[in-house]
Formats: sequence, structure tokens, C-alpha cells
Amino acid sequence: MTTETAPPAAKRVPSERTHHGDTVVDEYAWLAAKDDPETIAYLTAENEYTDARTAHLADLRADLFEETRRRTQETDLSVPTRKGGHWYYTRTVEGQQYGVQCRRAVRDGETDPPVSVDGAPLDGEEVLLDGNLLAEGHDFFSLGAFDVSPDGRWLAYSTDFSGDERFTLRVKDLTTGELLPDEVPDTFYGTAWSTDASVLFYVTVDDAWRPNRVWRHTIGSPAADDVVVHQEDDERFWVGVELTRSEKFILIDVHSKITSEVLVIPAGNPTGAPAVIAPRRQGVEYTVEHHGHRFLILHNDNAEDFALAFTSADVPGDWVPLIEHTPGTRLEAVDAFANHLVVSLRTDGLTGLRVLPVGSDDGYDIDFPEPLYSVGLDANPEYRTGRVRLRYSSLITPDSVYDYDLVTRQMVLLKQKPVLPGPDGRPYDPAEYEQHRDWALADDGTRVPISLVCRVGTPRDGSAPCELYGYGSYEASMDPWFSVARLSLLDRGVVFAVAHIRGGGELGRRWYDQGKLLAKKNTFTDFVACARHLVKAGWTASDRLVARGASAGGLLMGAVANLAPDAFTGIVAQVPFVDALTSILDPSLPLTVTEWEEWGNPLDDPEVYAYMKSYTPYENVTAVDYPAILAVTSLNDTRVLYSEPAKWIARLRAVAPGGDYLLKTEMGAGHGGPSGRYDSWREEAFINAWILDRLGRA
Repeated sequence: MTTETAPPAAKRVPSERTHHGDTVVDEYAWLAAKDDPETIAYLTAENEYTDARTAHLADLRADLFEETRRRTQETDLSVPTRKGGHWYYTRTVEGQQYGVQCRRAVRDGETDPPVSVDGAPLDGEEVLLDGNLLAEGHDFFSLGAFDVSPDGRWLAYSTDFSGDERFTLRVKDLTTGELLPDEVPDTFYGTAWSTDASVLFYVTVDDAWRPNRVWRHTIGSPAADDVVVHQEDDERFWVGVELTRSEKFILIDVHSKITSEVLVIPAGNPTGAPAVIAPRRQGVEYTVEHHGHRFLILHNDNAEDFALAFTSADVPGDWVPLIEHTPGTRLEAVDAFANHLVVSLRTDGLTGLRVLPVGSDDGYDIDFPEPLYSVGLDANPEYRTGRVRLRYSSLITPDSVYDYDLVTRQMVLLKQKPVLPGPDGRPYDPAEYEQHRDWALADDGTRVPISLVCRVGTPRDGSAPCELYGYGSYEASMDPWFSVARLSLLDRGVVFAVAHIRGGGELGRRWYDQGKLLAKKNTFTDFVACARHLVKAGWTASDRLVARGASAGGLLMGAVANLAPDAFTGIVAQVPFVDALTSILDPSLPLTVTEWEEWGNPLDDPEVYAYMKSYTPYENVTAVDYPAILAVTSLNDTRVLYSEPAKWIARLRAVAPGGDYLLKTEMGAGHGGPSGRYDSWREEAFINAWILDRLGRA
């Protein structure tokens, strides 16, 4: 590795803050000034330094990118989904960064989705939106809303060209192809149409970028005339809006981390006042799905892993049990169709689907063949249907789309994501890879699951290199997923592992509760226990183990770097939440107040303050030998500010000099990184090349 280039010098400008009698000095607070030319110059210099330090990996990056490109069917077409009189689908075209949104009219007697040959456009295709045309002249492009009105006439869509997740909402007339003069800036995700498509509901954010208002827009009128339908003033809560599958009701979801409330408006009476299904009660979460004369209620009222009930859609009141609470079986969602309900759940660390025929006690779970997999419902916009679309994958099975017949119980594979031959010309064969479920033992005796995938024949003598991925927050589960880019690692002998640590939702609500607030450190010690177990079990050795995580998983990376620097030879932290205490102390920052029920409120609670200070990565950098660290961030990220990893890397260099610390900032992107598919492949190739270099497989 090149060592001649020196890292940029981050000036120290001490800034003090005092909370609960504790004074903290932050020498790098100046980096939070995004509009300061000195900040931009410093980030640019860091990028140049990273480029110089990784220049020797240019050929490997090119190889990895080319391997992903060659294995991907670049011109492709998604399985069309029926809604009303049309089939809707997305096409990709070789050489183009973004998808093309299309539809085609349903033909007489047509019940199965039409098939495309080699991703070619369907005969009779109508292009609704071409992301490549919209993105012209912009370095970043993201589509927020894409919502066709119930009558199929209007398309509401929104665009973001900076990565800050603030979208401009527009309406397109699909009969003429013309844009209406209706235009609403600074909207958030979420839209809903009235029955007659005369009214469109949307969401905006407050000064802290918290989604707090639902608006009603009348098609053909100026945005200045729009009406606030619901405003949420409690800063712990955020709002969302959607149309039920039945297209009978507009749902306004009001949610904090632990409490929720749902309001409804009849879609046929869009100017009506919202009615509350059940008033919010602290600690009670519920979601609503409309089904005939009832609302289905998925809730955790005296049901830790949630139960399913219903109430009258005419006069909502008491909740009548439908599926009783079963500890260890986490009910996650319910989807209603005219004659069936489908419940998404998880048990023993695996996802599943349960079908409940209406008017029958003959409910059943759908069986799947592999020991490790992920399954869930795909897009199913039709309410009156006898089959549902689902998506399935595993660590060795590419993303697969099925239609499941709710009456005959037959599952038909419609499409499996093609994996084309790699550089050696050989087709992808899942039999050449194997997946495993292993278990680590945490410090407190808790068994922590680990999912692993590797090539068949990979040695178990500690000689194999390994990448260990983790997240562990917000009850988000890192269920097994397939990755084309990952094949380049596996084929070079790398073992890929996922640590299903507490704070995630893999083993139910209790698994989440044991990894948040004043139990957050379990997330970090679980991950270290998984790393130690992989070494003890012969999967790898500590000098052949790289850790990787993003966002809250980036907090995990920073915490384990402090907790067990000897356990890893390298750490990749993407958009990392490494200055958590500073951010959570500042209620003016985006999302801070809504996060207090996840991390605690260090402003008001000295115990929370002391606990967070004891683990937040930036506060706990010490003069030890850290593993090599690559931090990747984005300048326009509104969820985790770029300044957090920038400050962290600067402090690492000052307190623990001699380490190998790199910072890479995307100067025109947001939380998700580069927006185009080729750009995202290059970003992944950059990270994987760095990982292979650390593992001695470059």
C-alpha cells in the first residue's frame, strides 16, 4: 500500500458543551459547517488522500465492477403486476443508470403476466416515466412517490436531485402524456388518491425534517390552496399517508418509536374530517388494514410479539381477537384480500407467511425448502384476487418472484433474477456454495444466531478470510439476502457472515428491546461474541476478519472498534452514526427527538447521558492499535450527518496516530449513497476491493 501521501490535517478548534455537570471538549465541531469553504476543502482533501492510498487497487476495482456487470442482465424487465386494466412493470436498459416505469393494457382473457424476451419492451408498451430522462443534467436522482390514480388516468410522482430526501411532487396526465401545472416542492414520501382521483394527499416535514403534516391537494388548483388535513405537534411522532388496497379509505399513520395512532378518511369523501381508529396510548403500537366491514388491527396491547384483531369499519370500537398472541412468533404485517388474509410473521429467526381464508378456521403457513431464506409479499395492488405475488431469496438463491394460488396452494415461479456467467464463462451454480446457521454465546449466556455463506470446500481451519456484517437497531432484521457483487468475494475464498445481534428483530420484540436504550451495549457485545465465535469455530482468524455496517450499523462498527480492536483486521463503516451523543443532545437536528425512544433522552436524563457517553464511538477513541478503518459518507445525508465520520476519522488520527484511517465522502449524494446502478456498483467495488486488500486477497 502506498504510504508516501500524508493525510490532510484537520485543524483543532475546541468547542465546549456541558450537560449534567459534565464538560466535553469537541475539537472538530467546525466540520459540521457544511456551507463553510474550509469544510468542503477538507473533505475534498480527504477524498484525494483516500484516492492516493487506494490507487494500487484500481485494477481490482475495475475487475470487481466488471464482474458485477457481466453477471447482471443489464437489459431486463420486472414481472408485470396487474392493477385494474393494466400491467405495470419496470425495465432496465444496458448502459442506462435508472429504470423505466411502464405499463401495458390487459388483453381479453389474459390472466397471467406477459413475458418479455431478454428484457425487451412489451408489445403495446406505454412509458410512464423514464428515470434516465429525468436524471439528465443531475449527478443524483431519486424517485420518491410513484402513485397511479385508481382510474389509471393520473400519475403522481416526486423527484429528488440532491439526496436530501426532499422531493418535488408533480402530476402527469397519462392519457395525453402532459404534466399538469400542479407542482408541490419539499414533500416527503407517501401519497394517496381519493376514489374519483380529484384529490391527492401528501406529506411534508417541519424544520427538523420530521414528517409532521398531511395535506390535501385538489387536482388543477395551485399548491398555495392546499389544506392541512392533519398536523402532528408532538415531536416524538411522525406521520404517513396511504390508500388502502380496497381503495375505500385514506389512512393517516401517526407513529413514534413505541406508540401509534391511525386516522381514516373515506376515500369517496376526501374533504371529510379524519376519524381516529383508537386514541394513542403510550407504549401501544397498532397498524390498520381495511377488509370489508371491518378494520384489521395488528397490535401489541398486552401482546409483546403482536396479535391480530378487528373492529367495525362503520363504528370503530372494541378490538375482537382474530389471532391470539403467541410468544416467539412475531406478527409483522397483515394484508387483506377479498377472500383471504395473509399475515407476515417471523419465528425462530426466519420469516414466514400465514394464509387465513375468510370464513374458515383452516389457516396455514406456506412451506419453503431452504434452512435459511427470506420471504415476503411483493406488490399486490388488487383487492379481489385469488393469488398473491411473493418474493423469495436466500444467501445462495437469487431474488425469485412467485405467484401463489390462495385456493389450490400452488406456487409458480415467475422469474428468478438472472445471474449470468462470470469472468471464467461458467454459469452460476448454487450447488457450488453452501449456507449455514451457527450460534455464538454472548457474555450473558444469550445465544446469538449467525448466518454464513461460502464456497463449498472452504476450509474450517481458521485460514479462510471472512467479512462479518451487522446492524442491530430499530428492530430491523438482517434476513438472508442474495448479492451478485458478493459472489466476487466468495469466489476469492471469503466467508460472508451476518451477525443477528440484539437490537434487531430477528428473534421477536424482546430481541429488539434487549438491544436499545439502557441495554444498547448488548448490540455491541453480541457482535464481538459473534466475531470471537467465528474464530473459535475455525471459520476464520482475527487477522483475517473484516467487520462491516452502515448507518446505525456504523455506530456498531465504531463501538466494536473501541471495545475489541484486536478482533478485526479492518472495519468498514458506511454513513456511520458515530457521534451519537452529540446528535441526540441536539433537538434541532433532523430526527433527534423522534430517536429518544430508541436511544434515550440524554438531555433530561443523566443516566442516559452517562450510558451513551460510555459507548458512543467519537467520545471513546483511545490511544490503542485500531484495525484499519474505511468510513464512507455522503455530504447531503440528512439521516446521519457527514460530519460524524469526518470528526471521528480526525480524532482517530489525533489520538491513535499510526493507524490506517480513510474517509470517502460522496459530494453529491444522500444516505443511500450514489443513486445510479452503475455508480452504486462502482461504490461497492471500491469497498470490496478495500476489504479484499485487508484480507490478503487483492
